[in-house]
Amino acid sequence: MTTTAATSTSSGATTDLAIEVWGLHRRYGRGASAYHAVRGVDLDVRAGAVTALLGTNGAGKTSTLEVIEGLASPSEGTVRVLGLDPVADRDAVRARMGVLLQRSGFPGDLTVREVLTMWHGTLRAPMPVDDVLDLVSLGERADVRVVSLSGGEQRRLDLGCTVMGDPEVVVLDEPTTGLDVERRRDVWDLVLRLRERGRAVLFSTHHLEEVEELADHVAVMHAGQIARRGTLAEIVEGHPSTVRFATPLDATGTALDLPPLLGEVSSRGPHTTVRTHDVQAALHRLLVWADEHAVRLDDLRAETASLESVFLEIAGRTTDPTSTDTPTETTTEESR
Repeated sequence: MTTTAATSTSSGATTDLAIEVWGLHRRYGRGASAYHAVRGVDLDVRAGAVTALLGTNGAGKTSTLEVIEGLASPSEGTVRVLGLDPVADRDAVRARMGVLLQRSGFPGDLTVREVLTMWHGTLRAPMPVDDVLDLVSLGERADVRVVSLSGGEQRRLDLGCTVMGDPEVVVLDEPTTGLDVERRRDVWDLVLRLRERGRAVLFSTHHLEEVEELADHVAVMHAGQIARRGTLAEIVEGHPSTVRFATPLDATGTALDLPPLLGEVSSRGPHTTVRTHDVQAALHRLLVWADEHAVRLDDLRAETASLESVFLEIAGRTTDPTSTDTPTETTTEESR
């Protein structure tokens, strides 16, 4: 295994930033009808760290990844991978980067081993094919044709090709799509091993538990922008916790008046939710009130702030209605 070296800048200084994105914009089309998919994104990915890119539907994360991967040029802004331009310096960058796309498109009549052998021949210093088969748990399927593989097995084959060249930077677009629980955890283990080897890993996912399990840093995209970023603790910091319970009713079926609680109280259907920055105090007041009034609180649940609650809040936001390039749910390929 090689060791990831610090990247040199134009001034001769070094940095451990493997991916640097400044003011990235990406538009589809021209003129007034152009679709503005990415709107001024800044993003850093460090060597030896795992960064998760989350996004609501149509958020622009796939458009962002395509520019980082060198598959498209930015409309505005700057992207550097290992200090290089992924488009202008494509050959140099590709030799040091592993990319897992949402779809690979390997010929269906090739076997797993034939695909890996073919890929092996395109790399400068690849891992042995048998080692890759073991790494992605496809040894017993080595002689099976791609067309006969399950969706999860095809995904593992894609992963094998991605890491075969021992890349310094790994970009994974929805890496566990189609995998069962056991195989998803195999991918998690692989990502953690890459981090231990000093690789920079950037991955997108819809599975929040993957982010909580793997990510050192998180960036949440919405409407083409980074809505929130930081460590998981920083992402949820300042976000309210919730206390939820079945709305208590009197003998006539009318909702009882609740005590003053620390937070925002709302009722939806048969349940009441309290959003609070002091969940312990809110719970205490609620339970004391219930005890004093002989009220039973059914379905009582208290949840601290979580990545899910932050993500759902961001997903519920709308963009500026006065903007002429507000994204919609359909329009272009970037509803991915």
